[in-house]
Amino acid sequence: MGSWTNRTLDWGRLCAAMALPAVAALLLAAPDARAQDKNLLTPFSGATGAQPPAPWHFTTLPNKSPTRFEVDQLDGQRVLKVDADNSYGNLVHPARVELNEQATLAWRWRVESFVEGADLRTRSGDDGAAKVCVFFDFPADRLSVGERTRLSLARRATGEAVPTETLCYVWDNKEAKGNAFDNAFTKRIRMVVLESGAAAKPGSWTSERRNLLSDYRRAFGEEAGDIRPDVTAVAVSADADNTHGHGIAYFSDLDLRGNPPPPAAAAAASPAPASVERPAQGQ
Repeated sequence: MGSWTNRTLDWGRLCAAMALPAVAALLLAAPDARAQDKNLLTPFSGATGAQPPAPWHFTTLPNKSPTRFEVDQLDGQRVLKVDADNSYGNLVHPARVELNEQATLAWRWRVESFVEGADLRTRSGDDGAAKVCVFFDFPADRLSVGERTRLSLARRATGEAVPTETLCYVWDNKEAKGNAFDNAFTKRIRMVVLESGAAAKPGSWTSERRNLLSDYRRAFGEEAGDIRPDVTAVAVSADADNTHGHGIAYFSDLDLRGNPPPPAAAAAASPAPASVERPAQGQ
């Protein structure tokens, strides 16, 4: 369905879509008040209508049907409904956080219907009803020559920063809970299966709380060594474009806690990446 180069450029275009300035209040906070007791992500529950509140914003690929992200009422609360119908899309929130022991991400989710035929190990089946992804500002000069070349192509094509490392937590209907592996298209994205199959109680919510440093070390530790790159964004993602299937999931407010970097460090850091893109089928 297209050349390797087109796949790389598509990756870059979608990644570029979430490039936004860091939140000024986080950058200007005093070091001892930057901290961990404040959620750094805007809650979905505060939306006045169906549109997710800023700075959450939608990104997709050219010539793709968009996954629908809408705030809806469910079980007496305002939550995010994610409807992937032969579609692709991410809902992204920029947030720069130091990667240390205090960096955590928590949320609740439930899957109403899985994408039939999805298989995260294959390009033709790389779809899913429910993913939460975290982006990291790993130094591009530490990548292999081939990966730097692909990254450079994407950045030149978009004129924006492209994430160098992405960790995606998934709820899958096939992979076993606890499985971790590279994305079917790129080692720049690592997949971690937090939940597998239908919930024990239909319609129930499942809570997650992740220590980002621990998970990062498991996913990228061999590559990163002693480097601790900042978190630059969090995304909710769902797609069904490769299988031409349909999936529906719900998400509560996501809660990101940690220390925004000091102003000087933040100013010297790379721009926030646009989003992560799983290249389309056929390469």
